[in-house]
Amino acid sequence: MLIRISRNLQISDADLEEFFTPASGPGGQNVNKVSTAVQLRFNLADNTTLPDTVKARLARLAGKRLTQAGILLIESEEHRSQLRNREDAREKLFALIREAAVVPKARRATKPTRASQKRRLDEKSHRGDIKRQRRDRDF
Repeated sequence: MLIRISRNLQISDADLEEFFTPASGPGGQNVNKVSTAVQLRFNLADNTTLPDTVKARLARLAGKRLTQAGILLIESEEHRSQLRNREDAREKLFALIREAAVVPKARRATKPTRASQKRRLDEKSHRGDIKRQRRDRDF
């Protein structure tokens, strides 16, 4: 089954794995009995539905969350309910993929104008004059 992320991006449900562990934090006695924290694993290396450019940007955005094997780990334990943590982890993954799908704007090299260079140099010499005047006084 394919999961739609944006108009032209979708991932396979088979690429996602969820593991549940006991969460730290609030929950009272329930926290000792129920595994509410979610670790979502997305197999980026074996994914065939995302374009290679998006996968490369996603790998760069993932940083330390990407393992050597090419698996992206997303963890969520903010909520007391397992269902809400599952939804939160998936939304974190989808937001990361959406961010990777945005093509970065190419930077165009520009030069400062001659007038701006002159203003900068004039300001530098003016500041130097002020400092020189402070220094040359005899008390």
